[in-house]
Amino acid sequence: MLLEIDNLTLRYGRIEALHGISITVGEGEIVALIGANGAGKTTTMRAVSGLRPVATGTVRFAGEDITNLRADLRVIRGICQSPEGRGIFPGMTVLENLDMGAYTRRDTAGIAADLDRVFGLFPRLAERRKQAGGTLSGGEQQMLAVGRALMARPKLLLLDEPSMGLAPMVIQQIFEIITEINQQGTTILLVEQNAQQALSRAHRAYVLETGKIVQEGTGQELLTDSRVRDAYLGVA
Repeated sequence: MLLEIDNLTLRYGRIEALHGISITVGEGEIVALIGANGAGKTTTMRAVSGLRPVATGTVRFAGEDITNLRADLRVIRGICQSPEGRGIFPGMTVLENLDMGAYTRRDTAGIAADLDRVFGLFPRLAERRKQAGGTLSGGEQQMLAVGRALMARPKLLLLDEPSMGLAPMVIQQIFEIITEINQQGTTILLVEQNAQQALSRAHRAYVLETGKIVQEGTGQELLTDSRVRDAYLGVA
């Protein structure tokens, strides 16, 4: 497995946000985490990326125990996150934002190739490369956040709520691109409230409720599960 989370507990002060969760992500997979607000999805992402210290349990990446590894060193290892809320630099141009994604790299030719790849995936960004990030539409800012993460050339791409606040047509486009990124060889851990889209695209998925894994299976299995359909797909 590329990523192995084993019996992970995480606290915010005295409040336990994750209660011994275990998740695996195999190389080449899209694995989705679905659940309601406050279930612990973003907290799980922060534990993987190193932005929150864990209380107990382990996080292993490509066979290495990275539980206590600094976040910047995890980026160098190949873990990169497109955060909830996009987190772009609004005063910087599209090109400058993308360059920030490659800040740990020194391979000039590789960076240029990955920039071409990002512009191929997101032609709108190529058209707006000199435009300030803060003047882009919501959908374009999401494309920029994902593109910036790809500039780190991740082995594991963490996508946190990529459809948040977007129009339905843009959501469809974003998820089509996520599938294309995966087909090009990038492993993806996806946190998403749009369960229909997430489960339709995911090889496997986990359902998180109040900090606990309550269900897991293939994307298709969970799409047709009566409990998931009732709770997350609006189908009784």
